[in-house]
This record gives sequence, structure tokens and C-alpha cells, in this order.
Amino acid sequence: MNTLMASARSLSSHPRTLLLTFDAFGTLFYPRPPVPQQYAAVAHEFGLSRSTVTTQAIQRAFGDVYRTHAKRWPNYGRADVLRGRYGGPRQWWEEVIRECFMRVLACQDSHLAAQEHHQPPFELPPGMVQALLDRFACEEGYALFDDVIPFFNRMRELRSSSRHFDRVVLGVVSNSDDRVPAVLTALGLQVGDLRADQDLSSMELPGFEQRNGSNETRSGDHSHNDLDFVITSYEAGEGKPNRLIFDIAQRQARLVPSMHNQAQGSFTPDETKGWVCVHVGDEYEKDYYAAINAGWRSYLIPRATGEFPIKPIASLFDLIDELKI
Repeated sequence: MNTLMASARSLSSHPRTLLLTFDAFGTLFYPRPPVPQQYAAVAHEFGLSRSTVTTQAIQRAFGDVYRTHAKRWPNYGRADVLRGRYGGPRQWWEEVIRECFMRVLACQDSHLAAQEHHQPPFELPPGMVQALLDRFACEEGYALFDDVIPFFNRMRELRSSSRHFDRVVLGVVSNSDDRVPAVLTALGLQVGDLRADQDLSSMELPGFEQRNGSNETRSGDHSHNDLDFVITSYEAGEGKPNRLIFDIAQRQARLVPSMHNQAQGSFTPDETKGWVCVHVGDEYEKDYYAAINAGWRSYLIPRATGEFPIKPIASLFDLIDELKI
């Protein structure tokens, strides 16, 4: 009996931690206006034909190109990037953009056939590809859902006065490239500097985010962050529904200082098993079901109407009562 009581006291002495992560695209932010409309608008600014480059034509081409490229170069070609055979997300998206417009502008099948036989690459007006890359790395291409800013404002208050948790860590787990932190920051959220594994394979991969040590001061103070870390599939090496990306998120969360800036290096893997780990996203298979399979709790927050196999939450604010934060 004394042993059991001692064990109970020991467990209760450990800070009760909530690790709460969110999907990014489709959960926190969305493209506004829709991607095909933005592609068409930029193309028209660069002088491409309005009668040929239409939203409908781009929509038809983009979906097919995206799926084909994702199959050929999964996770932005990460495996080949590590072998020095591919340029990563920037090259990946440049190729998607060029192929999409090539299909839209092709007047006859012979033109497409020529491209497939390694003829000189299709050229868009100078600067157009870069303009699209830049647009989707900032607030110009996206908008936050209405509940996002109010929710994180409320969480700033609750993180230091939670009813049931001594420590609340917030992060993003996203199947995406490394532009996500820049997008979230541009949209008004405070984002910490922790990413995927702090090693060669993730931190020195070619991508969009610059890692030159200029953020060292901000990375030392997590008390004002809305999101303590961002884990993307490109940097993690695997995407949802693979449980590896959730394991990496939990491992990185151990490095986040508390609200009093106390390093959490004392947390061992065994101790983090007692954490309450929760993921929120808009896709049943890749968010809700994937997190459950990783041993986490999960909530589905579809941002569009539809039928779902479980009861979803309607707003991020529902999490406060659901989790008793």
C-alpha cells in the first residue's frame, strides 16, 4: 500500500502537460481567393491571354499536375534531395507551376509531346514563377479562419492559468513544405523557431525558410508564442498518416521551455507518455484517424459542410471546454 501511495505521489508531482497540435492548410488558414483564381490573376498581370488562361482551365490542369508530381516526387522529393538529385520544395513547385501553365497554353497535342521528349523547357514570362512562389509564402495568398486569432488570443491567457494543466505546448503538424511558418507569421501569429529534428537531414535541407541563426533571441523566449513549433512532412521525413511525424512533434515539444523559461530537458520519453497529446485537423484519415493511430486524442474540425463518420467540433473554441484547458 505504501508503495502504491508513493508511486501516486511521484506521478502527481510531475507537471501535467497538454501538447496540442494543429494541421495548417485547411485548418488554420486557406487560400483566398482559391488557388486557380490566384494563378489566373498573376498570369494576366504578366500578360498571358485572359481568354486562354482561365480559372476553369487552370483548375483542370492543376489537380492532375499536382497529383502526378506528388506521386513522382513524394514529400517534395525529399529522398532524392538527400541524395543530391533534387532541389526540394522550390524546384517541386516551380515544376508544378510550369507544367500547369504548359497544359493550359498548349494549342495542340504535338506541343505536349515535344515537352515529354526533353525539348527545351516551357518558358513563362520572366518573374512569373517567382511571383507565385512569393504569393503563397505570405498573407497575400491566404487568410486565417475567423476563429483562429480569437482562439490563440484566449490561449495566451489560459496557458498561464489553466484549470487542469501545468504546461500547455502548442504546435503545428502539417503535410507541407517549409513555407508554413512564414505564412502563419505573415497572417499575424507568433511562431517559435523549433522545427523537425535538429539535425543535418531536416535543418539543412534546401527549402524556402532561411536558417542563418538570426532568430536566436526570439527562440529563447517562448512565453509570447502562439505556436511553439512547426513540424512539416518535408523536414520530418514522413507525413500524416505516418505516426513518425507525431512522434517527432512530441519529441520536439520536450525542448519547449515552460512559461517561466525553464528548460524541459529533464523530461524523459517515459515521463512524456503521461502527457495529454491532442491533434486537430480538417481531414478524417490524415488528421483525426492518423492521430488516433499514433496514440493521441484527436478532434476533427471540417471547415466545409459534409457528412463525417464522427461528430466534429464546430470551432477551435470548442477545444477549451473539451480539454478543460
